[in-house]
Amino acid sequence: MTPVFAFVLGLWGNTAPSPWTDEIVTMDVARRSWPELFALLGRVDAVHGLHYVLMHLVGQVTSVTEFTMRVPSAAAVAVAVAGMVWLGRLLDGPRLGVCAGLALAVAPTASRYAQEGRSFAFVMAAAVLATGALVRILLGDSRRRWPVGYAVLVAVLGWFNVMGLLLLAAHAITVAWIRPGRRTTLRVVTAQAAGIVAVAPLLILGLTQHSAVGEAPPVSLGTPLAFFSWLLSPGQDTLLPSLKFALLGSVLIALTALVVRRRTLPRLLHAVGVPWLVLPSVLLALAALAQPVFAYRYLLFCLPALALLLAAGLLALPWPARMALVLAMAAPLAFSHRAIRLEPSRPWDTMAAIRILRVHGAPGDTVVFTGARCGLISTAYQETFAWRPDLSRTRTAAEAGALDNQPSDLTTLSHRLERAPRVWQVACTHLSAAAGPAAERAGAVQEQEMRAAGLRPSQHFRIRGIEMTLATRPAGRLDAGPKTAP
Repeated sequence: MTPVFAFVLGLWGNTAPSPWTDEIVTMDVARRSWPELFALLGRVDAVHGLHYVLMHLVGQVTSVTEFTMRVPSAAAVAVAVAGMVWLGRLLDGPRLGVCAGLALAVAPTASRYAQEGRSFAFVMAAAVLATGALVRILLGDSRRRWPVGYAVLVAVLGWFNVMGLLLLAAHAITVAWIRPGRRTTLRVVTAQAAGIVAVAPLLILGLTQHSAVGEAPPVSLGTPLAFFSWLLSPGQDTLLPSLKFALLGSVLIALTALVVRRRTLPRLLHAVGVPWLVLPSVLLALAALAQPVFAYRYLLFCLPALALLLAAGLLALPWPARMALVLAMAAPLAFSHRAIRLEPSRPWDTMAAIRILRVHGAPGDTVVFTGARCGLISTAYQETFAWRPDLSRTRTAAEAGALDNQPSDLTTLSHRLERAPRVWQVACTHLSAAAGPAAERAGAVQEQEMRAAGLRPSQHFRIRGIEMTLATRPAGRLDAGPKTAP
């Protein structure tokens, strides 16, 4: 029942949050033909190829909407929860299995990525199952299917996202911690090697492609605590300080109990959970010293380790203390679940942008987009933009075999603007440090060309991650300043 509960929780409020950059890319790619999809993967973003293929198949069977692109992620989280129940049973019996599965199911961060049309929930599910297969090997199960299954799951982990292969370093520490013997160690190492070999073509292709990974904030002294807080609640910026303190303090108390009672718990429990929670983040932080890649979502597969250790810590406490901590965590978790299901809880509030166009638009409207991937909004919401042509592109991303639309040259843009009675300039402002300056320069050029074409700003709207300006001819100019979204 725990996986079913996790799936239902993932579906609850599924369509409320606005799709943002990455999800809009998924929706655009899912609508492409097979030749267009393979043309894209041959040039860029092959590291997400398995997920794109899966989403394309989903789109062929149903349709491409926020709901259909997110449901597979909810199913993946349910699989991860089922895997946690199994893993907990292997490590310390049915009680730990149920508690660990429930801890993962109610984690707001798990629900957040159960409601996102990207690969991270799949990576988490593969990580849990791969760890379960590893534990079966370490427990001395001599059947051949477990090394084979472990190798397959390692390959699946890497094909969904190569960052997931950081888990193998944690598994290596687990093996070293347990010292299961030469024969068992050889079975694990051989299976890991086979899995990596299966991912090798993707790794090689990825190295030859231009990176489509956005920049992450630089690592600092506050990064470990911020990452730990994110694992507990991705909506932490909406929580009151008292709720943050209650949640973080309760979890730390449970983990402290786990340390104090460590001698009474199976050694394999600590050997599995601690490296899994700590080592991938440490390795990615070290990599971030050379290139800013420490994005928390890449480490979502560490969340099950926290759920496992938290469940074990709670069970190590006396019943009254256990219930007190559960009650202390209830309110922060409830508020966080609500926060991640609000429309503007994602970096772009695209739904508000669509409402603005529908309420304030008029026949003959056109649009120009500014910002990386911003033009793909017209692909995600085809009905809204069917009669609002994008003047800022010459070819769609699908036609160009790319992730971005191919922009118009200045001559073409100027010619189009001269014939447009009303133009909406849609600028996506939530961009990486590298993409931001380029978007600002492109926006300034667009504004200059609109003024040269006789268009003047008449209305301006600011919403989360997006700014929208309506430019009209002087004869139809409206005296309206900045407004809020309807």
